[in-house]
Amino acid sequence: MLRLLRPLARRVTYTRWLHLMISTVVFGVWLFISEKDLYIPVIALGLLGLLPAMRMVEGLQARLLLSPYGYRDDASGIAVTSSATWADRWRTVLWLQLRLALGLLTGRVTVALLGVSTDLALTAGGGIPDPGSLLPLPGGAGHWWYALLVPVPIALLLAAVVGLGELMTLLARRLLGQSAAERLAALEERTEQLLERNRIARELHDSIGHALTVAVVQAGAARAAGSPEFTERALAAIEETGRAALEDLERVLLVLRESGQRPAGGRPTLADADRLLESARASGAALDAEVTGPLAQVPGPVSREGYRIVQEALTNVLRHAGPVPTRVRIAVASDRLELDVRNPIAEGAPAARAGNGSGLRGIRERAALLGGEAAAGPHGGEWRVTVGLPLDGPR
Repeated sequence: MLRLLRPLARRVTYTRWLHLMISTVVFGVWLFISEKDLYIPVIALGLLGLLPAMRMVEGLQARLLLSPYGYRDDASGIAVTSSATWADRWRTVLWLQLRLALGLLTGRVTVALLGVSTDLALTAGGGIPDPGSLLPLPGGAGHWWYALLVPVPIALLLAAVVGLGELMTLLARRLLGQSAAERLAALEERTEQLLERNRIARELHDSIGHALTVAVVQAGAARAAGSPEFTERALAAIEETGRAALEDLERVLLVLRESGQRPAGGRPTLADADRLLESARASGAALDAEVTGPLAQVPGPVSREGYRIVQEALTNVLRHAGPVPTRVRIAVASDRLELDVRNPIAEGAPAARAGNGSGLRGIRERAALLGGEAAAGPHGGEWRVTVGLPLDGPR
């Protein structure tokens, strides 16, 4: 019983009733103007449905009155955008015609059942009911027991309102909801957002992780050296690396906030590799770097991801092996970018370097995203990270 009565306590039941009755009012206005040519309102609604903005107007009204959570309910399945295709326009036309038909039906049922309930009350009091009533009743005294039937038409009316409201909401989702093209576009947009956030997470891991690793190594080396000159160089390296990390953090925060401002600086590319190599040298690593080929001709996405790959590889060297001799090779061929970072394996190096760390996983993900391949592991007494990226993008 409570389940049957629950819809009567919901606000949306009565807002749906109002939504249905609006069509009755509009049609009633036309009857007040003219009792003939009743097809004119139908044609007028059809023409209005062809206007692109009409779909947005109807969608807003449907959300406001048909959805339990109002017009801000994005999960209602009712779109609030203008018609983008002729299919959307024809669906809007069909919606307006069905809304008019169901509205007139609701108005008729409301008036008829309320009339029956009123006639029952009049008859129970000895009055004479309306001769045009839906349910003819005998007038006069002696029919007091009709008062017991007064709630029945009202209960039937409320049940009809609940059912017609549910039907109207279902039609709104089907006819005013997103088309297949809109759903696909929304899914693609959501996918892009998730990919962008995944990329941002990798950016933060690489940039901030590298900065913190350099700072820790520099601070430890300065303490061990006990030399004012070395301490000065270490502090300068920490300052430069920290400033670069703060720039990356500011750019990422601007993206996360979906701000209309443009970041203060673009993402670093392999053209900025000198700064990265100097930062590693300042940390005490004996770095032997070899750069061949025109770095300026490397496509932007490949160059940016290549920078992050080298950065992560050097961060792993400093984190797991310390300031050891390291060789870095960056080679640009006609159709391929080759990256190679290798260093001696330190005694007691943690097993995490076996290839399961988040940094190495990020390197593989970056390479796979560009259609390349990456490998990391021990090779001839050295730890080696090799990456190959096609310059023409993923195949």
